[in-house]
Amino acid sequence: MAGLRLGPLLRYIDDSSATLWVETSRPGTVEVRCADGTAGRAGTFQIAGHHYALVPVTGLTSGTSTPYEVFVDRTRVWPVAEEPFASLPPSVIATPGPDDRLRVAFGSCRWAAPPTGETDPVGPDALDALARRIAASPAGERPDVLLLLGDQVYADETSDATRAWFAARRDLNDPPGSQVADYEEYTHLYDESWLDPQVRWLMSTVPTCMVFDDHDVADDWNTSASWVADMRALPWWRERILSGLMSYWVYQHLGNLSPAEVAADPLYAAVRETPDGTDALRAFAAAADADPTSARWSYRRDFGRVRLVMVDSRAARVLEEGRRSMLDPGEASWLREQVLDGHGSYDHLLIGTSLPWLLPHLVHDVEAWSSVVCRGDKGDRWARFGERLRRAADLEHWPAFPESFDELAELIAETGTGPGAPATVCVLSGDVHHAYVAEPSWPGRAGPDARVVQLTCSPVHNSIPRSLRLGFRFGWSAGARAFGGVFARHGGLGRPAVHWRRTGGPWFGNQLMTLTTQGRSAVLRLECARPGPAGARLRTVSETRLSQ
Repeated sequence: MAGLRLGPLLRYIDDSSATLWVETSRPGTVEVRCADGTAGRAGTFQIAGHHYALVPVTGLTSGTSTPYEVFVDRTRVWPVAEEPFASLPPSVIATPGPDDRLRVAFGSCRWAAPPTGETDPVGPDALDALARRIAASPAGERPDVLLLLGDQVYADETSDATRAWFAARRDLNDPPGSQVADYEEYTHLYDESWLDPQVRWLMSTVPTCMVFDDHDVADDWNTSASWVADMRALPWWRERILSGLMSYWVYQHLGNLSPAEVAADPLYAAVRETPDGTDALRAFAAAADADPTSARWSYRRDFGRVRLVMVDSRAARVLEEGRRSMLDPGEASWLREQVLDGHGSYDHLLIGTSLPWLLPHLVHDVEAWSSVVCRGDKGDRWARFGERLRRAADLEHWPAFPESFDELAELIAETGTGPGAPATVCVLSGDVHHAYVAEPSWPGRAGPDARVVQLTCSPVHNSIPRSLRLGFRFGWSAGARAFGGVFARHGGLGRPAVHWRRTGGPWFGNQLMTLTTQGRSAVLRLECARPGPAGARLRTVSETRLSQ
């Protein structure tokens, strides 16, 4: 009898339809039945011995919240009757209605929480805390969508339990050691992360949008052309990168798409048309690794009058020195089209990118400086030193691609200016293991009419060493800004297209930000996970009105 191995995950949702993702124990037909009589069904598809389904549910009523059940071959597999699930509220599909309020929660960097009862070395999980709050008051406040902005799994930093599981199937003395080696090991990472009972229930009832960052594949993934060349020379790397892209397509990317986009996706059709879609997906991943322009991982979602454009700032890079760009020309054109499409038709623009656009000034200057020395402007010795530093210090955010940094600034200014400009343009990011708000200004010219903010929130659940806290606190200081000028002068750097200042933070801890919009108003709240007698809870650290 087929059972539910993982999920259900509520992914896409609009006012009349939704998609739910599941992994089952064997092939079968998956059906979602809602209490209001709506339903959807889909057969499973197979990848590397695993069976998945993406079930579209149509005919939902706008502005309603309906409980649902999941069946595999007519056997109910969700909700689960055993504890701890039996005491949790029903999973629901809540469609947006005429009320234009939207709550968007977001964060990044979630290392899997240990099993219940074990000591958590990195503190309480913010997603566990969010799940507990919603479960305690099902009719109360909850996010309308949860954005996971990268590092959903850590292929290169595995837990003791995962390393033991790896050791049972291969010798960890052989490369890649305790890191993920293949697709099967990726599936174990998702099991470890998404079978957490609180998180599993949360993701069954709150829609999620996702995008990868480096640790989903490897630390510093696509930092530079020489990094890629070094990795490709390793005998285990090809299997790792193909498995990383394959598993990302299955577990994360597919659910980001609307039902219409899924139906039109030739790869989805190909894997469903054969008893085993592994070869088709592997060929797609190989092509995407060889030519990043052959695949698009970015996507757009409109939530009423709020537009989300989620940008791939990892796989779409141009890495050739002298031509380096965060986005290849096709990706940059796509971003421009999505942002400017129907200008005036949205009140808030959210640009999701795993890597922050605006960083502490010292970090920005060092990253921009590294781009100059690494391309050889200061000679070969400086170029070699710059490359070593770039990898060691993770100098690969937007400022490490100065032209891309300025191009994004200009696109934001254009979008946020003139009749029909949105009330806010928010760049949502994670990665840097602290949270902050930064606001740009455009020197020598009038700024955009929209309020522009960089909103960075990380981690959801990970370590924050004391050295990192001290470093980022210093990075935002006046002294650090002056020190960054030394790098700027040595590199002969021009002034960036914008100036910026920190207007909130830095905050440290396992945390989530929530942006609540209604009409043209927007309010930002930061909450940090704290231990409590009944488990992790979220405590409000800051609340700020961004627009009236």
